[in-house]
Amino acid sequence: MTHSVSTEHVCFLILDCFFVTRARANVRAYAGFRDVERLYRYRTSSMSVRIATATPCRATTTTTRATTRGSVRRPNRQRSEGVFARVSSGETSRTAETNEDEEDEEVDDAFYTWRVGGANDLKITHLRDVYKGNAPLEPSPSPFCTKSACPLNVGPRTSLTFNSNFVSNSDRILLNSVAFGSATDPSQTCSLAADAYNPQGCDYIPEWVVRAGPRAEVYFKSEEVHAAIVTCGGLCPGINDVIRSIVNTLEVGYGVKKISGVRYGFKGFFSGDPFMQLNRKNVRNIHNTGGSVLGSGRGGGDVQKIVESIIDNGINMVFVIGGNGTHAGANAISDECAKRGVKVSVVGVPKTIDNDILLLDKTFGFDTAVEEAQKAIQAAAIEAQSAHRGVGVVKLMGRQSGFIAMFATLANGFVDCCLIPEIDWAAHGPNGVIEYVRNTLDAQGHAVVVLAEGAGQEYVTTSGTDAGGNPKLGDIGQWFCKQLKAELKCDVKYIDPTYMVRGCVANAHDSIMCTVLGQNAVHGAFAGFTGISIGSVSAHTAFLPIPRMIERERLVDPDGRMWHRTLASTGQPDFF
Repeated sequence: MTHSVSTEHVCFLILDCFFVTRARANVRAYAGFRDVERLYRYRTSSMSVRIATATPCRATTTTTRATTRGSVRRPNRQRSEGVFARVSSGETSRTAETNEDEEDEEVDDAFYTWRVGGANDLKITHLRDVYKGNAPLEPSPSPFCTKSACPLNVGPRTSLTFNSNFVSNSDRILLNSVAFGSATDPSQTCSLAADAYNPQGCDYIPEWVVRAGPRAEVYFKSEEVHAAIVTCGGLCPGINDVIRSIVNTLEVGYGVKKISGVRYGFKGFFSGDPFMQLNRKNVRNIHNTGGSVLGSGRGGGDVQKIVESIIDNGINMVFVIGGNGTHAGANAISDECAKRGVKVSVVGVPKTIDNDILLLDKTFGFDTAVEEAQKAIQAAAIEAQSAHRGVGVVKLMGRQSGFIAMFATLANGFVDCCLIPEIDWAAHGPNGVIEYVRNTLDAQGHAVVVLAEGAGQEYVTTSGTDAGGNPKLGDIGQWFCKQLKAELKCDVKYIDPTYMVRGCVANAHDSIMCTVLGQNAVHGAFAGFTGISIGSVSAHTAFLPIPRMIERERLVDPDGRMWHRTLASTGQPDFF
């Protein structure tokens, strides 16, 4: 099988490798070319790869065979006219070239120390490993195709030979893209304790995650698939976009005809509410509406009843859209299905407006929430500026993490103070928030304060947990406004846009993200993976193991650059 690689793409890769290798005295100029070859070897496993070597003004094409072991054979340098075709301007003898090749292999051993796969992979579960049927699972050629990949003269589905959309099972994405030079830097990439001193810095251990995308071989037959989609937890911009993407990919991409929507969360599996039959036609316009067309709910995670319902209804793919708690439920369902040895793929799609799920660059709906929050902050600023000693207070979502409040503050130039759950702060005293607001009023006549709903919970009364197991928060916004009114001569304007922010339609950026996540959720299920979730890692979409994602909540780093940027924007001090 031959894949075409664009000349422009490879040219950039080669040039990048060229400039890196020039800085290393022990690596010759054409070592960068071998690095490109090695990159494509891992991207394509054992298939023939067509690589273009190019100068800024011309390009020629050579073919190299990528193998799963040993070194990659380089193209004949005498026939290549690329950037790395020659080591020097003079002619090089065959003897010298042979010696250089032998030396280069030694350089390879010293320079290329990373290997994709093995102990550094974040392992994900495959149905092959848990299925207990009468016969082992065997893969079959994927039916997935798009308009450009399916020639019209071979019908709606096409064979592997004509399809160029597949991703290699060997493709990996680097989880942590920054290696910090000191163990004191707040990062998971350091293997030393924070208080340890090492003049050489800290060890960086790469971790690889599996690249998402359609596979050439699948473990389900389209005509036998019964897929179910369920949305759990609170609302978030983009849920309907994900549902629409999953349905379209199942029906159009793979030819699946039986797709069920589970109503009002996990309890919809056994509550008696009939499933909603989904198809491309009835989900066509749902992305233009906020919320979830299926309804959403917290709790109801009776794993035994859910799995019984899955088996009784002949469901073999379950797509779960939700946050940390929902993913914990999805993982339990996947584990129970694996324990019973049934052929059911459970795939999560991370949904949290708070952006608090580990490993991910960002979750869908977050950008829209930050954008919508701007309207509330701008309104509070106008109210504050229009009143005598006016104070605008805006409470935004953020139960345990303050990402929305922090990013909304950074995006808006009116905010004088931002309070988030990760930062301890004193309300009273000479260095407290109230005194800071007083000084701001004296200096400029008005002030704007943004706080996350989970900030300062030590000052308010909390009671129990909700149906999803989350602690019920006290209203820090109302409490804070009362303190301002009691201690300052000011006119307080309080805005709580919570339900406006989470119930709106996704913006263009989030809508695109939702489409990508939904498509790859289907690809992951057809590829036979289970107990995984889909997310953006280092700007690429990956299949991730749910247990690793739900170890804890992702929080704002008080010592991180983004929080320091926020402090520089507001000018606020530490409150203690």
